[in-house]
Amino acid sequence: MTRKSRGFGRLLLAGVAVGALTTAAPALAQTGVAPAAAFAPDVQTRGDLIPVQTFTLANGLRVVFHIDRSDPVTAVVLAAHVGSARETPGRTGFAHMFEHLFFLNSENLGPGGLDRLSARVGGNGANGSTSHDATDYLQTVPNDALEKMIWAEADKLGYFINTVTDPVLAKEKEVVKNEKRQSNDNRPYGHTDSVILNALYPKDHPYNWSVIGSLADLDAATLDDVRAFYRRWYTPNNATLVIAGDFDPVQARAWIEKYFGEIPRGPEAERALPRPAPLTADVRLVHEDNFATLPELTLAFPAVDQAHPDAAALQVLAQYLTDGKEAPLNAVLIDQKQLTSGVSAYLDAEQIAGAFMLSVRAFDGKDLDQVQAALDEAFAKFEADGVDPEALQRVKTMQEAGFYRSLGSVLGKGRMLARSDATSGDPVFLETNLARLRAVTAEDVMRVYRQYVAGRPHVATSFVPKGHPELALEGSTVAAVVEEPIVEGAEAPVDQNAGRTEVARTPSSFDRTVEPPSGPAPVVTPPTLWTASQPNGLKVSGIENAELPLASFQLSIDGGRLLDDPAKPGAAALTARLLDRGTATRTPAELENAFKALGATVSVSAGPERFVITGQTLARNLKPTLDLVTEMLVAPRWDAEELTLARAATLSDLQDARSDPNRIAQRTMDLILYGPDHVLSRNAQGSQSSVAALTMDDLKAYLARLSPDHARLRIVGDVDQAQAQAAVADLAARWTTPSTPVPSYPMPARPTRSTVYFYDVPGAKQSVLSFGYPALRRADADFYPAETLNYRLGGGGFASRLTQELREGKGYTYGVGTDFTGGRQIGDFNLYSPVRSNVTLEAATLARDILRDYGATFTAEDLDVTRSALGKSRARAFETAQAKLGVLEAIGDFGLPADYLTAEAQVIDHLTVEQIQALAARWIDTDAMIYVVVGDAATQAPRLTALGYGDPIIVNDQVTAADD
Repeated sequence: MTRKSRGFGRLLLAGVAVGALTTAAPALAQTGVAPAAAFAPDVQTRGDLIPVQTFTLANGLRVVFHIDRSDPVTAVVLAAHVGSARETPGRTGFAHMFEHLFFLNSENLGPGGLDRLSARVGGNGANGSTSHDATDYLQTVPNDALEKMIWAEADKLGYFINTVTDPVLAKEKEVVKNEKRQSNDNRPYGHTDSVILNALYPKDHPYNWSVIGSLADLDAATLDDVRAFYRRWYTPNNATLVIAGDFDPVQARAWIEKYFGEIPRGPEAERALPRPAPLTADVRLVHEDNFATLPELTLAFPAVDQAHPDAAALQVLAQYLTDGKEAPLNAVLIDQKQLTSGVSAYLDAEQIAGAFMLSVRAFDGKDLDQVQAALDEAFAKFEADGVDPEALQRVKTMQEAGFYRSLGSVLGKGRMLARSDATSGDPVFLETNLARLRAVTAEDVMRVYRQYVAGRPHVATSFVPKGHPELALEGSTVAAVVEEPIVEGAEAPVDQNAGRTEVARTPSSFDRTVEPPSGPAPVVTPPTLWTASQPNGLKVSGIENAELPLASFQLSIDGGRLLDDPAKPGAAALTARLLDRGTATRTPAELENAFKALGATVSVSAGPERFVITGQTLARNLKPTLDLVTEMLVAPRWDAEELTLARAATLSDLQDARSDPNRIAQRTMDLILYGPDHVLSRNAQGSQSSVAALTMDDLKAYLARLSPDHARLRIVGDVDQAQAQAAVADLAARWTTPSTPVPSYPMPARPTRSTVYFYDVPGAKQSVLSFGYPALRRADADFYPAETLNYRLGGGGFASRLTQELREGKGYTYGVGTDFTGGRQIGDFNLYSPVRSNVTLEAATLARDILRDYGATFTAEDLDVTRSALGKSRARAFETAQAKLGVLEAIGDFGLPADYLTAEAQVIDHLTVEQIQALAARWIDTDAMIYVVVGDAATQAPRLTALGYGDPIIVNDQVTAADD
């Protein structure tokens, strides 16, 4: 829904290029490049796992093609080789600001033209992100829209800056400020990264400041500053264009030459050279966090850039130290000392520098000196024990599977290629990294530990609850954290259209105002679904997909939290935490290691209506993976020590949730929407008292109510039906729990009048708005028509009215959306948006009015856009494994017919404006709605009386009492 910024160095090394392959890597199905003879001699063919063709236009634009015929979709990624590292002190935040401005207007697309185009062609919504080193702009579209997207991207790169005016800049500054408030200022531990960067790097280092920059610098930015930044950095010879998916490469090159070729070359930009952090002594800093309820220790050790040969071994070290029951840091801090429920480590490596990061969020009241002492003890044990070869092999196996998971969509591959080219000059650098990871030895892991971590200077930050500085590391000094004051009326209203005049168009050899035609309509071939019933009542369904050597599965069992005792909630969630902690014949560590050896990831969760076991494994290992899942279900370990640890982690998470305004908003809405008699009004994890009281017998009784005749297993991947059924044989034979009825609860009653409920978070920089009421179940006849109605309201991202008004028009928020969520027994409508604190009333009023007037103002044009967006997006309906699992889920869990997608397509085709208006009248009633606001009550609650629903009800005591 929203365009976000995030560092890519961490993603590249921790989530994408971490495939230390333990076997020969198979070629990816249906992917490749065009025959070399199809191109001019300047085309280079590169890559083995992700083969690409590259060439460079005369103006310096680098182009990368990757062919993937799996689905009739194409990803277009434009990466500008400029991030916050190209800024200068006093002018920070410009790269990220450009990410925002770039979407708004251009000479030939017009205001909001890109978002309208994306909606019309069935795209997944244009998005972007900024790191220290690069900024990318990306989306996936049906392949008949490729020429349109190339035209649009060229218009943005070459014909955008003349459309930026002072009012446009003023409005977008407010949007960026809201993003900073949402991501940093109004959430616990939100300032950790900026504090670490300021301490780790000297003031003249390009990584000294955060990507989002300083609000003071943004406020001071002028239109001339913005134009100068654009002319210096936004040039074709400082950018990479990636096209990935199903397309004709010869035709695509012709289009790229046509639309990008006239954009003039700009100043040359030398590639930045590595510049590691020159830290010579430890730095200890403390910040009393207004939102945190638990103390958190973060350590940052200067390390290497992403291209350094040691990066691979450091990434392996991070996973080895913290991933799993037997991991050295976990064994001491979690199991032995019981100081925390988790330890995280990763290599944050970017283009010119990097840091080895460790983070521990301790339990309530724990002194971080104890945490540091435990870390020292764990490191000493690691040094004494050395690197276990079998454990190292498991890390590599997991990284192989993780690498393939990262290739699950053409957009993922396209973005990875673009960022790799932008930061290293090599689009397939990930293959170099793969080779390095494959070659990592136990000696390498211990060597980089000694070289970069053991006894090395580092930054240590202690973020502690406000009023508890005694929990910080001894010898810490107060960190410099700039917290923005929120003052009523401080910001003048913004109107980005003020003074707007027609922009003089840059001369071109052809008429760029003419949108290119669509190509041939994509042929969407739905995958073949198969189903089978097992003797124990388990229903199995699947879709074969040979694109990647993976198999994804999901075991969905009716009951979930509906099986909880309303007077003693939390058994479902606690059972989910405990179920993968060993079996009758395997210790927790042995079970965990068995999964890792197979390259499998398995998670267990308890949702409102279903208990779900989800996993992914190498396709060749599906049967042994499911055999282990069977052990978990039919012969759990029920380890008393593990229950103690799981209970402590749950209680800590309950405490932590009280500090997050977003989680508070959801909790408050659930409590009010479901009412006192419904089990789903209870906290999903239970209350402090109920979790403390739950016994092993309670969990055993809960598991005994999960039966196979209320379960469905879904399998998607490189396995056929016969292989899948063979893999399920043990589960079908051994899981014989007798059938138990699932409790039935009536749909909560809709409110008869509107009421405002306010949860007070003193000093909040934002107010979180959550408006809603009970609505539709997934199988209700009105559900899909209501989803269709919602597209132009708040479900269509930047094509929606709420986003266009609250974010693009007023700058009140970074993101806003609405949705209808439906299950078998329950369903609701919800609007959600964090808004600037001092416009709480204004934002709430505008959002309410848009909801109220939506039906009456819905037009034929709105219907055309909705029909085009939802209809053409069918080309993307089966692209990923997750999408295919979603189709099977709708059929199995919600009882929809096997051809429901065809039926829903007909709904779109036959809906009328009058039907949409009638739906809005039935399902959007702003005078019978629950209005939840989480923010600073002293300044904002009294103002909300003006909404016309009486004085807001302060609910802190009610929510706290329910969760104690």
